Amino acid sequence: MRIPYFPGCAMKTTAKNCEVSAMAVASKLGIEMVELPRWNCCGVFPSLVNDDLMRHVAPIRNLIRVQEMNKSGIVENEYRLVTLCSMCYHTLKEANLFVKDKEKLTKINTFMDREEEYEGGVKVLSFLELLKEVGYEKIAKEVKKPLKGLKVAPYYGCLLLRPREIGIDDPENPTILEKLLEVLGADVVDNPCKVQCCGSYHTVDKKSIVAKLTYDNLRYPIENGAEIIATCCPLCTFNLDSRQKEAKELYRDLKEIPIVYYTQLMAIAFDLEKKFFGLDLDLYYKNPKPLLKAKNLY
Repeated sequence: MRIPYFPGCAMKTTAKNCEVSAMAVASKLGIEMVELPRWNCCGVFPSLVNDDLMRHVAPIRNLIRVQEMNKSGIVENEYRLVTLCSMCYHTLKEANLFVKDKEKLTKINTFMDREEEYEGGVKVLSFLELLKEVGYEKIAKEVKKPLKGLKVAPYYGCLLLRPREIGIDDPENPTILEKLLEVLGADVVDNPCKVQCCGSYHTVDKKSIVAKLTYDNLRYPIENGAEIIATCCPLCTFNLDSRQKEAKELYRDLKEIPIVYYTQLMAIAFDLEKKFFGLDLDLYYKNPKPLLKAKNLY
């Protein structure tokens, strides 16, 4: 399978550990994620105003690149786009739904007079959806070092699940990540906060708000026995990991816990080379390596 891939900004910077592990895992599963040529930032969040057309130009331009890849033969009959980042997924899919209105699509195409017109036929996928399509049975066959004894709590956050027409699973009780972790051999721990907001961009100027959310989002899975938390989103990962410092200053009873991407756990379970784990990058407040070494997983 060769499928167009939109990395987005975080995968090239603060979420390199996600991209390096996901690319290696995808290759092992026979998936070639072909990076979009001339991609641009998705814009992060679409406007909540119904008539704000300009905010959708950036994500639609990336969907045009998918059309171009198919027409030029870079990929064949893959009018789909996969992304690793929850924020990018949400923004791209929201924009794609926005232009289901033909009048809005015509106006956006008019704005981009130097681009070919977007025809509206691209489907936006999360990497988790693509893995589900590949099948848990096939994924299980690649597991060479099961994560047995590693107590993992899943954390989805908001943007993969809400609103319902955007979400990849049940917005209140998703299971797609739990099923994947079970296939990897992990001991999946119930996380009652798995669909709660991490605080998002309040982390820039309202750290105390995010610290409170971090405390709440970590305290309950830790009380349920979690040793590590698996995430899907770069912003959630930052807030749950780096903001532990501020959370501990406010709430002395908080126990620190490592935060990793589910793709990193896949790379470990697949027994790939350590360079694909993304654990040697300087991206962690709470380093996961001591725990993983204690579990004979690193």
